[in-house]
Amino acid sequence: MKIGAIPETPLEWLALKLGLAPEPLADTHGAMLLARTVMAGAELGVFDALAAKPLTRDETAAACGTAAGPTELLLDALLACGYLRAEGGRFGLTARSRKWLLSDAPASVRDKLLLQTIEWRWLGELEAFVRSGRPLEFHDAISPAELDLYHRGMRALAQVAGGEVAVRTPLRSGATLMLDIGGSHGHYAAEICRRHPGLSAEVMDLPEAVEAAAPILAREGLGQRVVHRAGDATSADLGTERYDLVLMSNLAHHLDAGQNLDLARRVARALKPGGAFVIQEPARAEAPGRAGQVPALLGLYFAMQSRPDVRTWTVREMAGWQAAAGLRPRRAAALRTAPGWVQQAAIRRPGETAS
Repeated sequence: MKIGAIPETPLEWLALKLGLAPEPLADTHGAMLLARTVMAGAELGVFDALAAKPLTRDETAAACGTAAGPTELLLDALLACGYLRAEGGRFGLTARSRKWLLSDAPASVRDKLLLQTIEWRWLGELEAFVRSGRPLEFHDAISPAELDLYHRGMRALAQVAGGEVAVRTPLRSGATLMLDIGGSHGHYAAEICRRHPGLSAEVMDLPEAVEAAAPILAREGLGQRVVHRAGDATSADLGTERYDLVLMSNLAHHLDAGQNLDLARRVARALKPGGAFVIQEPARAEAPGRAGQVPALLGLYFAMQSRPDVRTWTVREMAGWQAAAGLRPRRAAALRTAPGWVQQAAIRRPGETAS
């Protein structure tokens, strides 16, 4: 999946083909306006206001507590971008907005859009990061309310791919216990446990993350089958031959190469023979210029968030940590519902000793 200029008419297509259209403006000014417009619709409650039935401009403004004139401009913009439909002076939801943007929709990503208002502020520091090499270290500065929204936003992202993750994650027959490292909200663990009724899960994260994400995990409705465990992935003792599956999703890009290798070794010792270690990450390309757009953009963003020596990793690097830990890497599997992300799985073979 790519973000960029998409022609709407044959003339625009020709202009793009001939290099006459200013693509940098579409990639920046156009993308900026589109992003903020959809985010504003979510934050102001426009989509929820239109959930029951189409409304006029004035009815929408009254429901959202907004000014009528600017509300009409926002509605027109959302209409032009495919998030609303209009008929007889009333605005209603499209299938896209009804599926993804209603607060109570099963597939809702609204919380992630709300989080993006904070991420927008963070991105204002991008140039300063590149100049100085000093990252935001946002985890140290985030407020309790923002931390709550952060975990809700991550949960909203996870539910998009949760079903596919449950299907693709390898699990040996008779498995009973898994560990989700850095799992926060625990949605991936919950989805895997739903698919495998005999399986339970521990979701390990930092104490402050466990406290913030506890209500989110409780809403999964799995009780003691999926529970939190406080711990630091960079130092926690994971035990010996305890788990049938260890999942590490979206954590490797917060750790450097040495930390990832050390963690892989502790995971290998914690796996039962036949158990699997799955690293789930946006995969960086082996060489510059070959990267998918999303992993390359995320690599820059993650480094700005944490520190300049962390980044997105290649499949070869992820498999290398697993192999060095004495595991047998499998071929990486791309996630269809999370473009750019892969599952890099490795198995602890029966009779083999972890490094």
